[in-house]
Amino acid sequence: MEIPKGFKMRIDPEDDYTHPVEEAKNFNESMYINLFDFSKKMGGWFRIGNRPNEGYAEMSCCVYLPDASVGFMYGRPNIPDNKELNAGGMRFAIIEPFKRLKLSYNGKVCLLKNPLEMADPKQAFRNNPIVDCQVNVDYTMTSPVYGGELIHEDGRPIELNAQESFARAHYEQHVGGSGFIKVGGREWAVEGFGLRDHSWGPRYWQNIFMYRWLPMSFDQDFAIMISVIETAKGQFRRSGVVQQGNEYHMIQDTTIESDWDENWYQTGMRVWAKTDQRDYEIEGKVLSLIPLRNLRKSPEGDVLQTRIAEGMTEYKCDGKIGYGMSEYLDQIIDGKPVGTDVA
Repeated sequence: MEIPKGFKMRIDPEDDYTHPVEEAKNFNESMYINLFDFSKKMGGWFRIGNRPNEGYAEMSCCVYLPDASVGFMYGRPNIPDNKELNAGGMRFAIIEPFKRLKLSYNGKVCLLKNPLEMADPKQAFRNNPIVDCQVNVDYTMTSPVYGGELIHEDGRPIELNAQESFARAHYEQHVGGSGFIKVGGREWAVEGFGLRDHSWGPRYWQNIFMYRWLPMSFDQDFAIMISVIETAKGQFRRSGVVQQGNEYHMIQDTTIESDWDENWYQTGMRVWAKTDQRDYEIEGKVLSLIPLRNLRKSPEGDVLQTRIAEGMTEYKCDGKIGYGMSEYLDQIIDGKPVGTDVA
């Protein structure tokens, strides 16, 4: 990540906890984590996004099962404040900042044999069984922290336009974890690798035109995160990291060439990435995908629709096989995602 002149990146252990609520109505504090068990070819991702000034949290639980079915639940539970990330049956507990955390979920999921049905959430929840789900995973961080809060060199925070912002601060870490997942009457012990992120500040999902986010892990010492973002103003940011042992190498440039199905969901991708040490070539194959969406009305009353295609993906790089996500966010304009021609 290139830091502009006159600014610096700030990150402290206290940032692993929640932050003071800002005045912006759309202030959001979000924590996300995933995990994939390579031997079982299953996994999941879990997120809480507190919106205390709006009185609710966004809670998502998504579990990819070995038979390619997906258990998914989304909710907007009421919250009184931003003191913890604990809503809708899900809880993130920081055991030791930047080193250990525990994820738990005790609730329901909609069990979809065909996850693409979630393109119409009302029909999907009506036509598929709602079953009990329990998740408990203990995580240990396997990498340094990447990211933080960009501030002025004298320590002053940056003033943001809340209507155009996506986050004030954002950081990520690759992780390892073990625990169990229960869906309906089935239970799996899981152990594997993944990635987590944490962000805070004003956010609307419509303030990014499109992004491609590819977090992947191959083993405890080799993991990659690729990010391609196009802002609402048409600016591109291509970045990411390669983990080698206990060190991150910054990605200086990257391209993603995607394959699509008839609904413009990604089915695979070929990725090139360059660090200061070498070039990487990565192939991805989507094993299971669920399409999600976020709707918001503009001040003029227009419905703004954001689509987020969440694909559990198998990756190949340097002769190794790994697993992770391909998360493709697009604004929908004239019925089509905007970023299908972008590499």
